[in-house]
Amino acid sequence: MMPRLLVTSLLVLGLAACGSTSDPAQTSTPPSSDLGSVKKDDALAALLPPEIASAGTLKVGSNIQNPPNNFYDQDGKTPMGSEVDLIKAIAAKLGLKAEHSDMAFSSLITSLETGRVDVTMAAMNDTAERQQKIDFVDYFTSGITIMVQKGNPQGVKSPDDLCGKGIAVNLGSSQEQFGKEQSEKCKAAGKPEVTLSVTDSDTGNQNQLRTGRVAAILNDLPTAVYVAKTAGDGQYFEVVPLAPINGGPYGIGVAKKNAKLSEAIKGALQSLIDDGTYEKIVTTWDIKQGAITKATVNGK
Repeated sequence: MMPRLLVTSLLVLGLAACGSTSDPAQTSTPPSSDLGSVKKDDALAALLPPEIASAGTLKVGSNIQNPPNNFYDQDGKTPMGSEVDLIKAIAAKLGLKAEHSDMAFSSLITSLETGRVDVTMAAMNDTAERQQKIDFVDYFTSGITIMVQKGNPQGVKSPDDLCGKGIAVNLGSSQEQFGKEQSEKCKAAGKPEVTLSVTDSDTGNQNQLRTGRVAAILNDLPTAVYVAKTAGDGQYFEVVPLAPINGGPYGIGVAKKNAKLSEAIKGALQSLIDDGTYEKIVTTWDIKQGAITKATVNGK
């Protein structure tokens, strides 16, 4: 469905043990949104904190290993993806340039709270628990999806089928929390618990699934669909056909002390929705099923 996709280092499962970070056989060009028409909105830019406006850059913390949301181009250096396009467009609307910092998912909120970055954007779910620490400008709706080996040899058709099996999840993610909750549910029903493999590496998680060390990977809908369609030309994995589990919004994280920045980003996002740029981005990356029509802060 998505033309000219790049199989990134996340999908180079057979070479990961050798430390390879790219696929030498991959020569196709990934999609890219045309953002040239996005112009600065002076009224929205006036909402920016003075230090960000004067710097001219929006420092973005991300965990750049999560296609189609965010990943590296073939040069291994240039961030790209639906989130990268969207935050670039938001920054342009505010008269800024987006500057990405790649870091572990588990360190994103701390980096925001300490001022290392201005915002976070890494397919992070806006949850009530996280709202205790930071604010979110919601930009997409997703949920947890179960990805299994092609052909589903272990017959995983629902979360209850994970009892007694191993699953791979990312550290500090909503998937990790759900895996723990599902394990408790299994034990309460008198079934074997779920064994969690918790890592900071999508590549490692996919290696575990391909080699049978785990029965499934829990991931967000866009990532799971992308990986299933592109890894091994679609021959390695498949997504269990279920409605997204614990569906909810992705949010751009902003420190609570930067309420003006939240409002500026919210306004820029709504402007991009209204002028069609947002739709262009989600269409380019084949994720229209999670598109929103109204920008909100903490769901309001």
